[in-house]
Amino acid sequence: MKILISNDDGIAANGIRCLSEALSQEHDVYVIAPDRERSAAGHSLTLHTPIRVEEVEAYYNVKRAWVTTGTPGDCVKIGINAILSADEQPDLVISGINHGPNLGADILYSGTVSCAMEGAMLGVPSLAMSLASMKYEHEDFRFAAKFVTALLPKLSKFNFPKKSILNINVPALDEDDISGIAITELGRKMFTDSYEKRIDPRGKVYYWMAGELITEPVDANTDIAAVRNNKISITPVTYEMTNENTMSDLEKVICNENLCNWF
Repeated sequence: MKILISNDDGIAANGIRCLSEALSQEHDVYVIAPDRERSAAGHSLTLHTPIRVEEVEAYYNVKRAWVTTGTPGDCVKIGINAILSADEQPDLVISGINHGPNLGADILYSGTVSCAMEGAMLGVPSLAMSLASMKYEHEDFRFAAKFVTALLPKLSKFNFPKKSILNINVPALDEDDISGIAITELGRKMFTDSYEKRIDPRGKVYYWMAGELITEPVDANTDIAAVRNNKISITPVTYEMTNENTMSDLEKVICNENLCNWF
């Protein structure tokens, strides 16, 4: 299988290196990643400045690797449309392994998830992989990399729906402490929205995000609850954002009695 790997932590991050090391033992792996940390970049693209792309020495058994000045979304978009040859086009896009979880509504801000979404938008089955920990050492990512390596043969039997990705979060535990896998829905937000007002040494006001962790019922079928219960969470996520259930109600209000030209 040909796999394109990217991330939002930058090409030097241990998560992407550990994932590349594991998958390149059995697959043709290509890496295109930002030159620096781009966490919480969301699904942003570079429009008004040039995107610099430089091929770098491929580590482990990776076929080829590039670093860009672009966003995570740029990396996948330019990789598939401009950098990879016809013979190198990916069968799968994997974004990660991210440093830290991507759970609940927080995925709207996630560069990791958006990177995978870009793959799905280009018609390529895509995964977003995250380790629910802020530890950064190479060894911390080994089980998550081992898990996705074992997962890929099972996904060969899965018909990826259009406009969708799988968002995977792995608890930061030893393998023996993982209690299973849960197919979940997205939870609510991880943290409350609150900002702490502070004064710097020069008397200027600034704000620091200081939200508190939100609790969910332990038996909820959400990604947040699953990870807290020491389970690997796999959530199908779609970028199809039309709320079809409300269209008819809205039409009755806006176009009452089929009169849609009342303005």
